[in-house]
Amino acid sequence: MHLELPTSTEISRLPEDGGDEFNRLIFESSPYLLQHARNPIEWRAWGDEALALAASENKPIFLSIGYTTCHWCHVMERESFEDEEVAHLLNQDYICIKVDREERPDLDHVYMAVTQMMTGRGGWPMTVIMTPEKVPFFAGTYFPKSSMLDLLPHFARVWKEEKEKVNEIGQAILHNLSKSRESQAGGDLNASHLDRCFEALSVAYDPVYGGFGNQPKFPTPHALSYLLRYYQRTGEPKALEMVTHTLTQIRLSGTYDQIGWGIHRYSTDQEWLVPHFEKMLYDQALYSIACIEAYQITKDSFFREACENTLAYVERDLSDPRGGFYSAEDADSEGEEGKFYVWSINEIREILSEKEADLFIDTYHFQSSGNFLDEASGKKTGSNIPHLSQPLTQLAESKSRDSKEFTEQIERIREKLFQARKKRIHPQLDDKVLTDWNGLMISAFAKAAQALNSQSYLDRARKAADFCLTELRQKNGRLYKRWRQGKAGLPAHLEDYAFLIQGLLDLYEASLDPVYLLKSKELADLTRTLFEDVEKGGFFLTAHDGEKLLTRPKEIYDGAIPSGNSIMALNLARLWKITGNKAYEDCLNSCFSAFSGFLESNPSGAENFLHALAFVLQPPAEIVVAGNLDDKTTASMIDAVHQKFLPFKTLLHLSPKYENSKLVELAPYSIAFALIEKPTFYLCRDQACEQPKTELNEIMEVLDNLSKPPENK
Repeated sequence: MHLELPTSTEISRLPEDGGDEFNRLIFESSPYLLQHARNPIEWRAWGDEALALAASENKPIFLSIGYTTCHWCHVMERESFEDEEVAHLLNQDYICIKVDREERPDLDHVYMAVTQMMTGRGGWPMTVIMTPEKVPFFAGTYFPKSSMLDLLPHFARVWKEEKEKVNEIGQAILHNLSKSRESQAGGDLNASHLDRCFEALSVAYDPVYGGFGNQPKFPTPHALSYLLRYYQRTGEPKALEMVTHTLTQIRLSGTYDQIGWGIHRYSTDQEWLVPHFEKMLYDQALYSIACIEAYQITKDSFFREACENTLAYVERDLSDPRGGFYSAEDADSEGEEGKFYVWSINEIREILSEKEADLFIDTYHFQSSGNFLDEASGKKTGSNIPHLSQPLTQLAESKSRDSKEFTEQIERIREKLFQARKKRIHPQLDDKVLTDWNGLMISAFAKAAQALNSQSYLDRARKAADFCLTELRQKNGRLYKRWRQGKAGLPAHLEDYAFLIQGLLDLYEASLDPVYLLKSKELADLTRTLFEDVEKGGFFLTAHDGEKLLTRPKEIYDGAIPSGNSIMALNLARLWKITGNKAYEDCLNSCFSAFSGFLESNPSGAENFLHALAFVLQPPAEIVVAGNLDDKTTASMIDAVHQKFLPFKTLLHLSPKYENSKLVELAPYSIAFALIEKPTFYLCRDQACEQPKTELNEIMEVLDNLSKPPENK
């Protein structure tokens, strides 16, 4: 699906209702809203004007929430929103509002809670019918045209004739929303919560195919990152095995794009074979991070290459020339999900030589009838999803082939198919740049830069961070949510601040440029001002001066991406240890208290939040390196730190070439770390430091011991 829209000049000449060809969504920036700009429905964007119109005309609101790459959103659009009969009913009896959930996670959170409350399930597209005061009285997800033709007249009549019933439903919803916001505080958090999370993940773990649960199966890389930290803390071998097996199975599967790289959103089956084909930026970031961390522990090149290939996809297809990262690629092309990614055997034989085709068909498990069942019909389609049964090096060994020769041959074949695929009609690109997802991607490139000593990855992380700090930051220091085609807008939410802070902290550790550390502190302090619940602890999703909704969300659950509170907790822990500022410690402890009750009942519901708990309980290793970065010994010390998986550490660099007055102001204790005769390495814990070291072999020994899990020390 491609957006064929008029130019900005042509749009500026359209009447305010969009004219004969468009509706009011033509004036919006969101690619998702623009997808619906040609619908015969009189769509409006969420805002005061639309809400006021509903009140003045005494009409209910038909609210539809989705996102650009949502397959079932496309289906509902084709079936209902492009249909004149459905459009007539909507235009006649409702004020119709479209919302991009990625731009308005606050609205999505509130009305998804309502939808789950009323139906027991959620998902997108989300469909809500509500009063002009924003109070729902009906909710659901996808509806086919036949259902729409039934429910639209029904609820129009209910609105006109049964106001008392509408009010009763609305009041019940408001009551339940209020109850859901009650305090989640419980007892003190301790190491037992870490153990319980591991145990819950162990129970859900699929020992055959990897991952958690049966189907659909999501990558959940933040759970894998938690398990790596649990392994590092306890030495539990099962934790590491769950991670390496899952990452391997995903990389070999149809859920990973074997031809063009990058990970698809999730698998519809237990085996990771048939994905929903959209590619989301946050999945690329989180999967890359899990792979590079697994590589740091195991030194298995398979995980390094998985990370490198994923980052290559992001650089190639999801990068704006100015530095930001685009949000996603669609699952559909030419109105069919996955068409861009699947192959028939005939296509393979037309592109490759006979020998190459035979090798590829065998290696990637192609079948003449197709290697998967269509999700809707349950029948084979003749199409194939490339996937592997084992890594290519192992496969070469099983075929008694030279590993290097075999992998190079497969790579040449892959490149031929990639070039052929480029000629197909591509899925639509969602080219909006979101602050939160960019923060995650900055972290991924920064972590890869450290582990692989890669200047190119470091440069890419810098470019994205500088973009966010210039294009997505207002003059007053506050962040914007979204940038697209040169224009930034929308108030940022907690995740935007939290994820960007995390990205800047990771970038500081990779670059040791103090500007990123200082900017992360500035944003952290602003986050507290705008979002902190000073009464009960934790952070709200929306700012104190944000739009007033039915409820003010404060989320800890880690879903497709970690919650803002989860990430912010670790940010506070890191800043506390870097700066020595007790205010961060106090705020962190308030977070722990606020969500302890949730973790009691949902031990694996907030894995990222437990990162912060594990970080504090360890206690973290505070590493300071003093010396000029252009000194080879200093550089070697820092590289030695970067090579190790040290999730429970902070890193601070002091150099006479920097304006260290700023760093000293940020971290007053750092003035005590004097440069001895040559570059010096310090390791401290709990405000006590070991003897400083200047010899690289001694430093390596310290770091080796620091990075080993308990049973290996």
